[in-house]
Amino acid sequence: MTAMNPTLGGTTDPLRLRRLLDSARAVLLDFDGPVCDLFAGRSTQPIAGEIKAMARRKWNALDPAVEACDDSHGVLHLLRDMLDRKRDGVLDPAALGAADGIVTRYEYEAAGSAVPAPGIHLLLDTLLGHGKRLAIVTNNAEGPVRKFLELHGMSRKFEAVCGRDPREPRRMKPDPASVHRALRTLSRMSPAHAVLVGDQLTDLRAATAAGVGFLGYATDHERGRLLLREGARGVVGSHAQLIAACAPLTVSRSRP
Repeated sequence: MTAMNPTLGGTTDPLRLRRLLDSARAVLLDFDGPVCDLFAGRSTQPIAGEIKAMARRKWNALDPAVEACDDSHGVLHLLRDMLDRKRDGVLDPAALGAADGIVTRYEYEAAGSAVPAPGIHLLLDTLLGHGKRLAIVTNNAEGPVRKFLELHGMSRKFEAVCGRDPREPRRMKPDPASVHRALRTLSRMSPAHAVLVGDQLTDLRAATAAGVGFLGYATDHERGRLLLREGARGVVGSHAQLIAACAPLTVSRSRP
């Protein structure tokens, strides 16, 4: 993620935003992007490289797809696929847990210095003031996310943090598993009454698969247009746009 420029990403008129938010009883947020810029724009290629070096020591040769992957989350998924294809006991499954541990360690380190997204505190308070229920759905590990929330006084604002399953990386978004978990935690909230705010196509696809509305948080017009073209109900370039759209909202009566 890069710093947000509200003049670039916002492509949705305020009335549409108001209607989308007014119909939602729950707002689910992706973590890396809408809540903070976890790695401050740094590539995760070195993390993926460390994972592959560890996997080579344990498994010897890696599949070409694994070797070609320079994304820390992507390589977890590919290692899981490789393990499943070779069920003859040759590959030690502990390597998958070790790989997830490497990613999680770096996520903890990044969480200690990550900066909250501009306007996120006011947005959360505004949504809560309108009776919205909040949860995080993320491909990051739950522990680092909770560390960040605690450091920045956000822990009590979210009812759930649904992060990466260390045993099954294929349940990361675009798989809707984390979205389904969040809805179950929120008193089995109907997907029709929730909206997911995210900055990636994987967020959009997870929301679509779960039947949840999707609101894009885009850093530039190209990303915004892509998200709209793929089915986003709206796109904003800053949290200020969401805060402004909340002004005329009615108060949700969703809590038991």
